[in-house]
Amino acid sequence: MKRPLFCEICPFTYRLSMEKEILKRHLSDYAARVKFARERTTEPLPVVVYRHNSLIRRRLGNVNMQLQENKAVNLALAVKHIDGIVIRPGETFSVWKLVGRTTARRGYKEGLTIAKGKPDSGIGGGLCQLSNLIHWMVLHSELTITEHHHHDGLDLFPDHGRQIPFGTGTSISYNYLDYRVRNDTDNTYQLRISVNGEYLCGELRAVMPQERSYHIYVEDEHFSKEADAVYRNGRVYRDVIDRMTGQRIDRQLIRTNHARVMYPVDAEKLSDGEMGK
Repeated sequence: MKRPLFCEICPFTYRLSMEKEILKRHLSDYAARVKFARERTTEPLPVVVYRHNSLIRRRLGNVNMQLQENKAVNLALAVKHIDGIVIRPGETFSVWKLVGRTTARRGYKEGLTIAKGKPDSGIGGGLCQLSNLIHWMVLHSELTITEHHHHDGLDLFPDHGRQIPFGTGTSISYNYLDYRVRNDTDNTYQLRISVNGEYLCGELRAVMPQERSYHIYVEDEHFSKEADAVYRNGRVYRDVIDRMTGQRIDRQLIRTNHARVMYPVDAEKLSDGEMGK
């Protein structure tokens, strides 16, 4: 029998391990002297770089819809700390540096989380949708992604109402799994994010227009049967386009998907092959 990790012994050791990681992140940030974006303003910057709306209450397999209702509450609380944030040249945007701990005392509720590759619940759950939205907008900008975590190669839910390619999501957990972006340009950017009851709404704005635009898409997406499991495969690309000429000047592979599918897949959707092995 495999010996359990310290964090797997009991809830207390799990919490202790988590607090250790939180402390380590605080210490590493202090030592690195990162210049974090802190200033927020309600005055929108003049140029809309990209905008996207994300449906809040989606049917995700057999997940209790009350967790989706609670997620709406959590998102409404979190966006108040991010909306209007200005990311000046040389500054780094961090989700957790702005949102802080998502505790019940601060009004956060039980929402959907992912634990050990399975749907779970926890206080403040559902905020991955916030980092997903920000990440999708950032992919359409000249900002530099410095920290980005995936859901460990798992495809947990069927595509009900999916708007963006699989594999462009994020995983966050206070504070050691963060989503961070650095502004290495001479432009100033701003995030405007709000909740209107049905949608999580986002805009990435800037002082000046970008010289380039971006198009993100997936190719060769398919399901494959490998041994006793089904995998979702595909390659996510980003085209870099010169705005003056409309010509593609670069094609970037940003993600190769080979994710184990955790829901039933119809046999006719399966293809042969071991892509991603």
